[in-house]
Amino acid sequence: MIFRTDLALEKQEALTEGSVRGVLHAVKEEGDVRITTICIRNEKGERALGKPRGTYVTLESKTPLTDRPLLSSLRRALSGELCKLLPESGAVLVAGLGNESITPDALGPRAARRLFATRHINGEIARVTGFEGLRPVAALCPGVLGQTGIETAEILESVVRGISPAAVIVIDALSSRRLSRLGTTIQLTDTGLSPGSGVGNKRAEISLRTLGVPVIAIGVPTVVDGATLISDWLDSYGIDPRGTPGFHEERFMMVTPKEVDLLIDRAAEVVAMGINCALQPTLDEQELLELVR
Repeated sequence: MIFRTDLALEKQEALTEGSVRGVLHAVKEEGDVRITTICIRNEKGERALGKPRGTYVTLESKTPLTDRPLLSSLRRALSGELCKLLPESGAVLVAGLGNESITPDALGPRAARRLFATRHINGEIARVTGFEGLRPVAALCPGVLGQTGIETAEILESVVRGISPAAVIVIDALSSRRLSRLGTTIQLTDTGLSPGSGVGNKRAEISLRTLGVPVIAIGVPTVVDGATLISDWLDSYGIDPRGTPGFHEERFMMVTPKEVDLLIDRAAEVVAMGINCALQPTLDEQELLELVR
C-alpha cells in the first residue's frame, strides 16, 4: 500500500530492500532531539525515495511540540542544522507558505509573522539602534493561488529578482504517514519544495532550479492521510487493512489532531525562533524574543 508523505525519513523507512546505493543515512541524538540526516546522491537514490537529490534533515522530539519545556532544545537543534545549509553571508528571503484561514495549513504565515525582518535596518538607523552587523532578512506571506490568483512560485520569482537574496527559506505544513509524527517532527531540506504535494494539490516547484538561488524548505507535519489512520488502527489489532471489506485506498481524506490550534502556534514559534537564531547569531534567544514579540 502507498501512503502519502512529505518526509524523506518515512520514504526511507518504507524501503523493502534495506540500504540503497546513493542514499547516505546518519543518526545522532542531541538531548531530547533525534536528528536524522539523509543524503540522496544519485538517480538511483532519487528513484528509490521518490525525492530529488539533496540533503534532508529530520528533527524528532520525544514529546509533542505542545509541551513547552522541550521547545528550547528543539529550537537550538533547528538553528544548528539550518546554519549548515545556509550560505555564510548575504541577504535571506523567508516566505511563509500556506493559507492562514485553514489551521493545519497556517504554519508558514504564522511563523513568518514572528521573524525578525532586518533588510531595512542599515546606515544611520542601524548605528543609532545598535543593530549594526545584522544579516539582511526579508519576510513575506505570499498567500495561496485561490486567494491571489498567482502561483506562489511566480510571486517568489519576482521578489527574488527584485532583492537578489543569497538564499530563500520557505516554511510550509507537511503531511506524514505516521500519526506519531504529527506535531513532533521538523524536516529541513536544501531541495526546495512543491507546495501542496503532500495533500494531492501539487503546485509549481520552488527550488534552486526555478529561482536561481539556494532554497531551503522547513516543514512540520500537521496532517496524515485518512488511509494511514485506518491502517494504523487495524494494524494494532493484527488486521491487514488491504483485506478488509470497505477499505478503499482511493478514498482521499486528510486528518489532523484535535489540538491542531496549539500545535500550529507552538510549531510556528519553534520554527521562527530557530530561523531567527540561525540568521542573527550575534543576538541571543531572549533578545530575539523581545524584538519579535
